[in-house]
Amino acid sequence: MIQQIRQFTDNVNFTRAVIVTVAAVLPVLVLSKLGYFETGFTVAIGAFLTYPADIPSNIVHRARGLLAATVVVMGSTVAVNLLHPLPWLFYPLITVLVFFLSMISVYGQRATMIAFSGLLAIALGTGHIHVGMEIVEYAGLILGGSLFYVVLSLTFNFLSPHRYTELTVAECLKLTAKYMKLRGDLWNADADRASIVEKQLHLQVEINTIHENLREVLFRNRTVAGNSNRSRKMLLLFISLMEILELALSTSFDHSQLHQKFGSHSKVLSTYQNLAYNLASTLKRVGKSIENGKKYIAKHDLIADLAALEKAITDYEQLLGPEAAAEGVYMLKNMMHYAEKQIEKIKIIERAFTQNITFKELSKTRDKDLDKFLTPENYPLRALRDNLSFSSTIFRHSLRLAITIALGFVVGALFPLQNVYWILLTIVVIMRPGYGLTKQRSYQRIIGTVTGAIIAFAFLHFVHEPVIIGTLTIVCMLLGFTFTAINYRIGATFVTIYVVFLYALLTPDISHVIQYRIIDTAVGAVLAFVGNYLFWPSWEFMNLPVFIKKSIEANRDYLAQISQYYNEKGSVTVGYRLARKNAFIELGNLMSSYQRMAQEPKSKQKQQQQVYKLAVLNHTLLSSLASLGTYTQSHKTYQASEAFNVVVTTVIRNLDHAITLLNLGVQAQEALQAQNEELAMRFTELKNIRAKELREIHLTDDQEFKLKMEEAHLVIEQLVWLNSISEKIVKATKQLELSK
Repeated sequence: MIQQIRQFTDNVNFTRAVIVTVAAVLPVLVLSKLGYFETGFTVAIGAFLTYPADIPSNIVHRARGLLAATVVVMGSTVAVNLLHPLPWLFYPLITVLVFFLSMISVYGQRATMIAFSGLLAIALGTGHIHVGMEIVEYAGLILGGSLFYVVLSLTFNFLSPHRYTELTVAECLKLTAKYMKLRGDLWNADADRASIVEKQLHLQVEINTIHENLREVLFRNRTVAGNSNRSRKMLLLFISLMEILELALSTSFDHSQLHQKFGSHSKVLSTYQNLAYNLASTLKRVGKSIENGKKYIAKHDLIADLAALEKAITDYEQLLGPEAAAEGVYMLKNMMHYAEKQIEKIKIIERAFTQNITFKELSKTRDKDLDKFLTPENYPLRALRDNLSFSSTIFRHSLRLAITIALGFVVGALFPLQNVYWILLTIVVIMRPGYGLTKQRSYQRIIGTVTGAIIAFAFLHFVHEPVIIGTLTIVCMLLGFTFTAINYRIGATFVTIYVVFLYALLTPDISHVIQYRIIDTAVGAVLAFVGNYLFWPSWEFMNLPVFIKKSIEANRDYLAQISQYYNEKGSVTVGYRLARKNAFIELGNLMSSYQRMAQEPKSKQKQQQQVYKLAVLNHTLLSSLASLGTYTQSHKTYQASEAFNVVVTTVIRNLDHAITLLNLGVQAQEALQAQNEELAMRFTELKNIRAKELREIHLTDDQEFKLKMEEAHLVIEQLVWLNSISEKIVKATKQLELSK
């Protein structure tokens, strides 16, 4: 229980909840003691409105984002109050302001949250209208609350500057361990491999998100704290995790074929699986040690596990004889090689937490290259201008939100609703670009509001002591802010409870007030749900071809970089690492789009099976590419043969063919058919190379020849597999286009 409580409180969501709760409660408590409750409440609103823009990142960008949110919140508040006396001007201009604030989302997550703060300020401002000099006073107090939150947040950051990074790295370790555990599950003879691959694809979305967060914090922060041993430890750990993930993805095998081949020698595969599980368990254990702030103590002897695998391979070779076991030994030694590399990376991580050393693994040259892996922090006006069309998902969402807010005003004017701003707040909070998430949050908001109201009223029926109610109001506020980011339904429940408790302290007619809150929340949720369905919806099937194309392009570029490295040798280039990063990201984006489509109405889930098939094929292709890329980096390789280059060219042309089909449709098929037939004929001849070389193995035991044989075996096997996958991608893309 203590451990669970500690894990709950020691995370970024709880920390942010503590900050906003203190920033909101402290002014109310202090100023109400001095007889200025209304003033304290207004200051609290300023803190509350700034809070959404407080997303974790490096200190400079975090401060800039919070200050920008402060300006937007105050500007939105002033605009609402100045325009309100002129209805003919107020409604059209506020609708336009909502649209343009929402359009800021084109500049990324930070801009999205700053815009969200502004939208909340507009919605809340319509319920707190002032005139004359009161506007200046009210805006000044909102500004004061915003700045108070900024100071408090940055102070918390200085008190514990590394905790967010450590917790995020710990989460990254656990997700990577989970991914590796799934890879280990594939080795069960009766494994549901389709289900495991689906879990891996969903997990890839989470891993991509956390990798992007870590790049922002670790790469951007290094200029400020990059020379500290602690920061370099986290940076080295993250880079090692990236390489471990690539190695995990590299172990791409036809498991059914391997179980057939080694069916009577299952000890070899079970020994490898045990090693895979222990690798995952070790990463998870490191993550827990970071999370709990305890010294890391190794549980598994990975070197002994590797030795056991090597012995199992030797026993297999002795049992069958060198010639009969040759092909199987090549396969098994290739598997062992990847395991060795993973252990090597994990040992670097273990050493970072068990030895008091300085970290010089990251050179200054590599440090400079890290900038290229970050999303650019520039905000050109062109990006906004380019998105002012119906082809932009953000434009559609912004227009949809603005019209739904306008409808909220209309409903509030036509019906005797007490607080129209609750309708607007519900619309702003619930409405998202995707139909599925909006629908989900609508249900969660209504259920949470009703549940919270029932719980609060039941409690107030028995308890009337203001001190107890006030204390529980603060506790529920803290839990509401914490759970909103974790579980929206539970968060909405606690938010409703603290709102009910707050009104219980302020007004005797609480049942009347809460009745209207439930009605207003339901009206806002229905408007958001209907608006997302009727007003220029961006159904995911319309966007999926773009994500499919980007994933194929990223894999193609990754293969091109691998080919370049294999031909030219030398050190791994920044271009290679960028191509690898983009391939992982685009696969995650494709799967994320597929997940959103799965939440939409069945009638809008067009070509779902075909899309999923392409996602799996791209995942398999990336796995094969990672395997080839890892091999070329970690082995001594010889001059690339003409066979290698011809097959790589074939695969790239197949992928280009699929991209062309997505761009032009099936009419591109005939133009490319003849070219593909010629390439297929050339590739058929190349498939005989491995068999010929294997037949010659008895001629010599020379070590160099063995290395060449191993290289020929792995590289050509991967090329055969790559070509097969690329052909399947072309076929699946063709079927996708034909089914439109």
